[in-house]
Amino acid sequence: MKTVVNLTQQSVIGEIENVLDTYPHHPYQQAFAIPDLRQELVAFVLSRIPCLYSAVSAEQISLENLEKEECSINHRVPRSALEQQIHLQNLIHQGIYTLFREKSDWISHHLCETVQPDSEPSHWFG
Repeated sequence: MKTVVNLTQQSVIGEIENVLDTYPHHPYQQAFAIPDLRQELVAFVLSRIPCLYSAVSAEQISLENLEKEECSINHRVPRSALEQQIHLQNLIHQGIYTLFREKSDWISHHLCETVQPDSEPSHWFG
């Protein structure tokens, strides 16, 4: 039996990790560590690019096989691999900016909840 695998989604998730690594930990990496916001970023990017799917058997579903299949995507899409990567990175940056702007109050609220004053060390003792 074959399973349909969204190769684009795997690629987008990996590239989001790479792009977020270039942003400061606070507030960007912390905010997009929130699963709901991370999912919105993935959806933002996926809704703006064509998705490629592959049917694979259960035995073929492994990271190594998906990476090999992902490489063949570059041969089926008219853009060069570098153009694809730059386009994807630009969409991710745009998504980060858009979501931060639209959800700034929500993000602030959730980031403030994660900091608990009792658990921070006292600064009184220098």
